[in-house]
Amino acid sequence: MRSTRIVLCALLVAWAVGLSPVAASASSAPVSPADRNAFALSSAAFADGGLIPKVHECTSGGGHDPGKRNESPPLAWSGAPAAAKSYAIVMRDLDNANLIHWVVYDIPVGTTSLPQNVDHAYRPSVPAGARQVYYRGSASLYGYQGPCSPSTVNTYEFVVHALNRTSLTELNSGSSTQTAARTIAAASIGSARISGES
Repeated sequence: MRSTRIVLCALLVAWAVGLSPVAASASSAPVSPADRNAFALSSAAFADGGLIPKVHECTSGGGHDPGKRNESPPLAWSGAPAAAKSYAIVMRDLDNANLIHWVVYDIPVGTTSLPQNVDHAYRPSVPAGARQVYYRGSASLYGYQGPCSPSTVNTYEFVVHALNRTSLTELNSGSSTQTAARTIAAASIGSARISGES
């Protein structure tokens, strides 16, 4: 009987140690560097949730403010999934029915940033190999159309997508922003975002 009690006590102690936070943390798998460095997007022009500088606002909303130049903001990203084969960026006005203001895709996988003022061209000079969708709205141009909300303060979101394909070959110079956004979402294996107000 006594030996049975000793065995039961030993089992209870072993069970209690197994449930202790110290034992649980010791037995858990270590956090990998990839988990610590989550996919992130930032801009040297504004902080997440901050004010987008006037130089990035549209020039087609009326008025002749020389500070408005419709230049895309600089963007940089890190911590993308290792399986990424290319990148794409989609910008939306969250307060205007998620209106798409910019789509750039086929960004080479070795690229981790975009400079300020990407060319308004179907095939911009930087990043080499990338393509942009034609914006039809308050302006008609390829590429970036800056914030155009003169009477309200709207939130604009930039999302970089890591894609499982090197090139979105089904898109072309006539593709709409909505078609491009759907194609990008279907090929996305991870995304990071930043927003600003204007």
